Amino acid sequence: MEQRDVLVVLFDGLQSLDVTGPVEVLSGANAATPGAYRIRTASLDGGPVRTSSGLTLTPDLALADAEPPHTLLVPGGNGTRTPDPRLIDWLRTRAPGARRKVSVCSGALLFAEAGLLDGRRVTTHWALCDTLAQRFPAVRVEPEPIYVQDGDVVTSAGVTAGIDLALALVEQDLGRDLALAIARHLVVFLRRPGNQTQFSAQLAAQTAERRPLRDVQQWITENPAADLSVDALAARAGLSPRHFARAFRDEVGMTPGRYVDRVRLEAARRRLEDTADGIEEVSRHCGYGTPEAMRRAFVRVLGAGPAEYRRRFQPVPALAD
Repeated sequence: MEQRDVLVVLFDGLQSLDVTGPVEVLSGANAATPGAYRIRTASLDGGPVRTSSGLTLTPDLALADAEPPHTLLVPGGNGTRTPDPRLIDWLRTRAPGARRKVSVCSGALLFAEAGLLDGRRVTTHWALCDTLAQRFPAVRVEPEPIYVQDGDVVTSAGVTAGIDLALALVEQDLGRDLALAIARHLVVFLRRPGNQTQFSAQLAAQTAERRPLRDVQQWITENPAADLSVDALAARAGLSPRHFARAFRDEVGMTPGRYVDRVRLEAARRRLEDTADGIEEVSRHCGYGTPEAMRRAFVRVLGAGPAEYRRRFQPVPALAD
C-alpha cells in the first residue's frame, strides 16, 4: 500500500481547527489502515506558532527541510491577511512539487498570492470569496460549494469544511466505506458532498425585517408540502402578490420561488438522511409532488439523484476507539 506523505504548513495566526480537523480525519484513516498517511507539520523556522485562539502548536520540522509531499495542506486564519513574504516564496517555489495541494478556508489566499490558483476553480470562506475574486481576477472563485477540486488543487470553505474536504480525500485515496466510518467515529453529522452549499436555506437568506414576512419564512420552513405559490404566501402575509414578491426579494435577498426551492431541497435531504421513507413519500412530504420533480432538483443542485444521495450516507461500521 502506498504511504502518502502529508505536510501541514503552520504559521502564526492560523485557525487551529483548520489543522486539527483534517489531521484527525487522516489519523482516523491511519487507525483503520496503518501507514496510510505520514502526517508532519512544518513552520518557516521550525519553531512553535501561536494560533488565532491562543493555542501553541509545535511543528515537526522547518519548511526548508521538508521534502515535496504527496499532499500539502495550508490552513487559513488571521495570519493569512498579512503573510510572511518568506512563506509565499516557499509556496511559490516548493508547493508545485506536491502531488496534491490543499487549502482550508483563507489558506486559498496564500496559494493565490503564490500564483498557484490562476485559471483554477476554487472556493474559500464565504466572507472572503469577493476579496479573493477581486484581488486575484485570474482565479475562478465559486462562493457556494464547501470544497472544490480542480486537478491537483483542492480548496475548501471555512473552518469545519476542512473536515469534509479531508473525508473526501480519504474516500478518494482509500474508499467510501472508510471515509464514512471516520465521519461516524468523529460524530460528524454526515459526509457532505463538495457541491453542497456552504449554507442552509435559512442561513443563505436574510431574515426579513417585517414581522409578516418573517412569519411567512417560518411557515415555509415548517410546511414545505403546502401551497407555497406567491399568491398563497402573499395572502398569508396580507399583501398583494406583486407587493409581496417585491418586498420578499428586497428583505430576504432572493425571490420567494428560490427560497421555497432551497427549503424544499433541504427538507428532502434531511428526510433522506434521517428516515427510511421511500423516495415517493419523501417527494410528497417535501412538496415536490412527484419523485421525478425531486430528482431533477437534486441533480441540478447536488449532482446526484435522491437514491444516490441516500446511498452515500448509509450507515457503516464505526471505527474502534
